[in-house]
Amino acid sequence: MFSGLSRSSPRRWTRALLGTRWQQGLRRALLLTTAVVVAYVGIGSVAYHRIDDDTGFIAPAPTAGGSYTIDMAAALIEREVVLHEWQPNDPWFTPDGLLDNTPNFQQGIVSAVGRLSFEMLDQLGRARGSSQADPDLERAAGLLQFPGNIWIFDFSKSTMPTIPSEDQYRAALSALQSYNLRLAAGEAVFDRRADSLAATVLRVAADLGSQSAQIDAHLEHSSGFILNISSDDLFYQTKGKLYAYYLLLREIGHDFERVIQERNLQAVWGQAMVSLREAAELRPTVVLDAPPDSRLFASHLSSQGFYLLRALVQLNEVAKVLAV
Repeated sequence: MFSGLSRSSPRRWTRALLGTRWQQGLRRALLLTTAVVVAYVGIGSVAYHRIDDDTGFIAPAPTAGGSYTIDMAAALIEREVVLHEWQPNDPWFTPDGLLDNTPNFQQGIVSAVGRLSFEMLDQLGRARGSSQADPDLERAAGLLQFPGNIWIFDFSKSTMPTIPSEDQYRAALSALQSYNLRLAAGEAVFDRRADSLAATVLRVAADLGSQSAQIDAHLEHSSGFILNISSDDLFYQTKGKLYAYYLLLREIGHDFERVIQERNLQAVWGQAMVSLREAAELRPTVVLDAPPDSRLFASHLSSQGFYLLRALVQLNEVAKVLAV
């Protein structure tokens, strides 16, 4: 009996020892994998997190004799899509796949440029509303309406590769640059009439009004929990729009400088620019979503909405004066 036990014991010890080593190896592999994933996501998030809200930004290569507004629209697209790399369509497994602030900020910028591109097409880029639309502006306006979250695969529509968002926006960039070169050469139209400026300002005001309604709906139905992902997303999307509209309207002010002076709009135009700039420059470390009447914590969407509404009132005043 004892001899049988002695023969089997080494085998059991060997199996136990091997099992222990295998388990230790598995634990080490899991810990190493976890560390690599955390480092991959953590370092990637730090490296790719970029909210470029420099309100002093100017077009790096302006077109002599072209439009300041078109230069800025092209510069914003090039900066966010090419230089900073487009993030809203990056899948979850990429280093920046878990980021949401930068993607929402970029979406807001392109949304504003895309919205204003309609006004460039309908008002600024033709002599009168009944004249022929400019082909480059028509192409740019269409491409900028493309959703920003389309990757090289869109499995909701097809299993085949598709054209990603950034390629569409690069094509829009080329169309805007082509238009501005033709404008500088006297082969395109940029109509600097008071009614064109009024229509453009009203288009911006309408979009900001829609954004204000989204903030109001969130504050009424979804605020109260201090840390709220939806408020964070809405804040940065709105911030991107306000930032882009500030820069674009600042450049429109240069394009329509004579009209603004003739209508004595310098003061109210300047006030609207200040309000947009202050709204775009809000930089909370963490977006808090406390109730608007909270005494302990901030409601950053409420603060943002205040500046937005102030700019909206001033832009509507500009349009009213231009309509006289």
